[in-house]
Amino acid sequence: TYDAESKLKKISLASLRAPRAGNERTGKPDEPFSAECKERFRAMTVGKSVKVNVNYEREIPMGPNQTEKRQFGTISTKQKPDVGEVLISEGLATTQRHRDDDEKSARYDELVAAESVATAAKKGIHSTSEYKKKTVNDLTDPKKAKTYSGTLQRAGNTKAIVDYVFNGSRFKLFIPSENCYVAFALSNVRCPQPSPSAGAASRGKAKAAEPFGDASKCHSRLNVLQRQVEIVCTGVTQGGVMTGDLYVGQGGQRRDYCIELVASGLATVDQRKIDYGEAPKVLIDSQTAAQENKLGIWSIEQVKKEEPAAAKVFDKADSKIAEIQISEIRSGNHFFFRVNGDESAKVIDDSMKIFTDTNGTDAAPCEVKVGKVLAALFNDGATNSWYRAKVLEKTDKGKVRVLFIDHGNEAVVSPTSQLRPLDMSLGTDQIPAVSKEGKLVFTKVRPIEEDDGIDAAHM
Repeated sequence: TYDAESKLKKISLASLRAPRAGNERTGKPDEPFSAECKERFRAMTVGKSVKVNVNYEREIPMGPNQTEKRQFGTISTKQKPDVGEVLISEGLATTQRHRDDDEKSARYDELVAAESVATAAKKGIHSTSEYKKKTVNDLTDPKKAKTYSGTLQRAGNTKAIVDYVFNGSRFKLFIPSENCYVAFALSNVRCPQPSPSAGAASRGKAKAAEPFGDASKCHSRLNVLQRQVEIVCTGVTQGGVMTGDLYVGQGGQRRDYCIELVASGLATVDQRKIDYGEAPKVLIDSQTAAQENKLGIWSIEQVKKEEPAAAKVFDKADSKIAEIQISEIRSGNHFFFRVNGDESAKVIDDSMKIFTDTNGTDAAPCEVKVGKVLAALFNDGATNSWYRAKVLEKTDKGKVRVLFIDHGNEAVVSPTSQLRPLDMSLGTDQIPAVSKEGKLVFTKVRPIEEDDGIDAAHM
């Protein structure tokens, strides 16, 4: 059973040399036909039952004073007696030349004959025409991903090949129809963090592994890595990761991979999706079944979250209908407003204009204390003017955060250049704050910091 990376066995095709892939970090380019060779080999073997005959072993240099013992053999499928021979006959690989006393493939003569035929036909590597590498768009870059996300969302069901597995629910995909690579994550679910790679650990960027993180990643490597899958893109994150659903298999074997992970206890339904009513019922039911059967993640004791405090009960206020003007939006359901026709709004606006004309825009010494109402300088887009502001907090950089009580917006200002005392006649005991805080009842929206929070606020 494949349940750990240590159980993987590396086999190289005997007596065959394939074009080598490049290395982006070192700037080494791909050799001609390396991508075509890899794709042909993938199509013939991945997801199929194969037979491996090991012909010999060699010590392969892997670095200074470091070697790796690797096995070389012949791989056959039900339709192909030797996949290496197919690659050579199509001009996608060449036969490795050996000395007479070297161990070689049991089908070495067939490989040499296949290369002779491919050379005569000038196929692939043996062609005299200049090789033109197919350029693939890399949409793993956040800016490119966001620009292109609309196209993928409108495309609906799209075939893709899983090129790399980061964890149980996050992948790098190649989409042939769009000729691009994308970073893709399953929506509605979260998989535990697997053990960090050796590279991440050496760079000091490793995240601590979580229980069943490695099991979840192994499951995805075994079931979707290098497989053709079908995706439906539904969104894109701020980091440029496409999100959506992924389906594995075809015909009657086609299955929703999100459900498979959750039902196996290798992923959990995103609690935020449940809270906002966005998680499909079938996913929640699958998680409930996994919890009852104590599968995977649910086999270990879960830390119980503290029950939220009981909601406050307020007396029902008299219903009133009023025309308002929204002055500040904090989120999709949180805002500040002014009531149309409020005489105090005109009084304070006119008074602060007079205050600005009288005092200019120079700051003045004042007592800066949390909760105190002062005059703060603010640029409204046309000029600097003084407005009433309540001190909310002092920052660690010697500045203060204030709330402009007649408009609802906040700002960080410098006490030495943007604050001065208010006239006693402009205090809140004389003229109450004009801007009032409001929230939409019976609604729950994402915070402004999250991907959909900005869209909700714009609406």
